[in-house]
Amino acid sequence: MNGTDSSSAGNPGPGFQGPAPAPASGARRVPIFVWILIGIAAFFFLCIIPILALIAIPTLGGMKNQANESAAIHSLGAIQQAELMYSETYPSHGYACSLRALGGDPSAGPPSADAAQILQSDLASGPASGYIFTINNCTKVSQRGTDRVTGYTVTAVPITPGKTGHRGFCSDDSGVIKYDPTGGANCTQPLESR
Repeated sequence: MNGTDSSSAGNPGPGFQGPAPAPASGARRVPIFVWILIGIAAFFFLCIIPILALIAIPTLGGMKNQANESAAIHSLGAIQQAELMYSETYPSHGYACSLRALGGDPSAGPPSADAAQILQSDLASGPASGYIFTINNCTKVSQRGTDRVTGYTVTAVPITPGKTGHRGFCSDDSGVIKYDPTGGANCTQPLESR
């Protein structure tokens, strides 16, 4: 030994960590402003999505109302066709004065004047596609002790006006469809052809 302390010459002390390791080749630290920009973009993205959803929901509701109204008009046409078929099949009864008479379950037996099995069961039950369908205002004549229905009115009103449809629709044995803009059954305005 030449008089120097071996602990100070070659060996560092117990608290010495050594030089920091070199970063892997190609790896760089992302500057803080990039993280700030990512945070701001995420914040705006999360704010814009709910705003767009709030804008889209009324539009989707309006589209649903239009679809329900179109389905109601189509269903009125189906009921009118069923009434014509019913009057041809059961001429002594004339028209049916209820949706139930136009409907019926084929597994319950053969068709009859009380269950003609002409109209789809979902429509014959009354409510369909956001509307309630009814047949009323039946005009009857008595022939040989039997009432024969010579006229009817069929109505389609929204289950919840403004939510399941805006307009109410009516038709009768003439086949003309009119509507009530308030969603009721006071149909005075002719349906425009589209």
